[in-house]
Amino acid sequence: MGPSDEFERAARLCGYRRIAGVDEVGRGPLAGPVVAAAVILPLRSRLVGVNDSKQLSERERERFFIAIREQAVGIGIGWADVAEIDQLNILEATRLAMRRALEQVVPSADYVLIDAVSLPGFRIPVRPIIKGDSLSISIAAASIVAKVTRDRLMVEYHDTFPEYGFLSHKGYGTAEHLERLAHHGPCSIHRRSFAPVKIAMNAKKTEQVRLSDPTLSEA
Repeated sequence: MGPSDEFERAARLCGYRRIAGVDEVGRGPLAGPVVAAAVILPLRSRLVGVNDSKQLSERERERFFIAIREQAVGIGIGWADVAEIDQLNILEATRLAMRRALEQVVPSADYVLIDAVSLPGFRIPVRPIIKGDSLSISIAAASIVAKVTRDRLMVEYHDTFPEYGFLSHKGYGTAEHLERLAHHGPCSIHRRSFAPVKIAMNAKKTEQVRLSDPTLSEA
């Protein structure tokens, strides 16, 4: 059984009308931004089969992405870039991306359903729901919008940095990505605060020092 509108109906019974589901994609990758989406669905949305984006194929996500954009009352997308992730940490960068997504929603939300993460001090009520992307239809819709948006961004990054294979792994720490990272060292969209990137960066620096000093290569 997939997500339902149970949480949305409960919020409406309390008098709220513009209920935004919020989710993010990209907390785990070694490269690229963390992307969040906020989606307000109509009272009776027709998204049969919608689910957490991780449970859907790429083709299914693209199909639902179109349907969500056609049906939604409002959609907002926000992200935090690599510099912000490295400066703030991934949790705070995720919250920043979520706040930015909510700021982009027109009309603005009056209540927020969010997948697990809290938003301390946010201006309207926020209800975190554990595994919300598999329980709330609004959060599931947001997860799809965020996933499709981030994947498209990583395809664009692949065109700029083809040597890392972002097209296939979207920045996640796959064996292929780690191998290419070790060979080339990090590029400008790698998260330097993440341990595998730090290791690759230090290894590359050590290699460059050895190459610049022949006596070290002979040792």
